Amino acid sequence: MTDENLNEKNLREYSPIVLAYLGDAVFELLVRTNIVTSGRRKIKDIHLDTVQIVNAESQAKVIREVFDDLSEEEKDIVRRGKNAKSTPPRNADNADYRMSTGFEALLGYLYLKGEYQRINQLVKAALHN
Repeated sequence: MTDENLNEKNLREYSPIVLAYLGDAVFELLVRTNIVTSGRRKIKDIHLDTVQIVNAESQAKVIREVFDDLSEEEKDIVRRGKNAKSTPPRNADNADYRMSTGFEALLGYLYLKGEYQRINQLVKAALHN
């Protein structure tokens, strides 16, 4: 974690793709942690459960379900991420990929802001999806 105090202006200077890059790592780590700590299992099963949650379709579904409950600031970050220029992978639906990029951008933004409790709320929504 950085010692630099990031204020709102500093956070707005980050590209939504950079925020999504960070948010992707945050999301994957929290999902893996939750799955690993839920009980002893084979690594193959842990991996299969993880990829069921950490994918564009799943993430897009979560952000669509919680979007109306987000603050205006959070909605703005999701929109910025969704509208950022990027190339979706061949195996992902374009609309789902864009929404999942918005979700990841939001997680990256919240992480840099230090809003870990809010991140946990959103990740719990994904885990119960």
